[in-house]
Amino acid sequence: MIPYMFATIRHTFELMKMSWHVLQKDRELVFFPIMSAVTMLITVGTFALVANATGTMGRYNDMSNEVPGATMNAGDVTMGISIFFLTTFIGIFFNAALISAALERLRGGDPNISSGLSHAVRHLPAIIGWAIVAATVGLLLQLLRNMAKDNFLGQIAVSMVGGVWAYLTFFVIPVLVAEELGPIAAFKRSKEMFSRTWGNQFAASFGFGLVYMLAVLAALIPSALLFFIHPFLGIAGGAFFFAIALGGVAAMEGIFKAALYQYAAGETATEFDQTVLSSAYRAL
Repeated sequence: MIPYMFATIRHTFELMKMSWHVLQKDRELVFFPIMSAVTMLITVGTFALVANATGTMGRYNDMSNEVPGATMNAGDVTMGISIFFLTTFIGIFFNAALISAALERLRGGDPNISSGLSHAVRHLPAIIGWAIVAATVGLLLQLLRNMAKDNFLGQIAVSMVGGVWAYLTFFVIPVLVAEELGPIAAFKRSKEMFSRTWGNQFAASFGFGLVYMLAVLAALIPSALLFFIHPFLGIAGGAFFFAIALGGVAAMEGIFKAALYQYAAGETATEFDQTVLSSAYRAL
């Protein structure tokens, strides 16, 4: 267990260095995750205001707190499903734009924000279709989690199902933007690519969660120092540092996914060590 943990850390930082090298050539890629986060905040904020004004928020809180007699009407359910779908779509759309731009760079091109967004827009029907599928599965998994909240074994089972779903759909977005396939065909292609390249039983030998933790720490330190000078400086600086730090890691993660897709598709991912990519997942 200990050797595997250290191997995971080593692989993570090797992949991070390669992704960082690519990001330095196209620093504007960091804005795709930032635009995604800002758009989500605006969308969620708008829905929250509407939900509060219509009483949906109060009814939702009553249901969450299991208040006797609490119910939700059709409008409440529709609003909840709508916000879940919209946030899923926003995340997928900007991720598709990021991966499109990353693939362009890895194939020798010179991408920018406009080219990434334009490529995502050209695949909008497929992205919407996949957002519907992903949101539906996400809602079902959340429903199962709620049903199994008092059942330890049930929680483990749901987590395993969610993990398998994450692996099988790993390449869906790269496939959508690179191979002109629809959402269902892209899912089948993603499953086939992953199983063929790393086998039917696999485990990640990298963990970007560690990098996100380091990014949070790196942003927190200067933000705290500014806060001691003046609270406003701390808030403003924190917004900037966290956006850049987390956006940068998300951009590197997108670049890595694009490189891993190229490897699984039989292409040579320039600027990435093929040996490191081949061992990104291992057989159990």
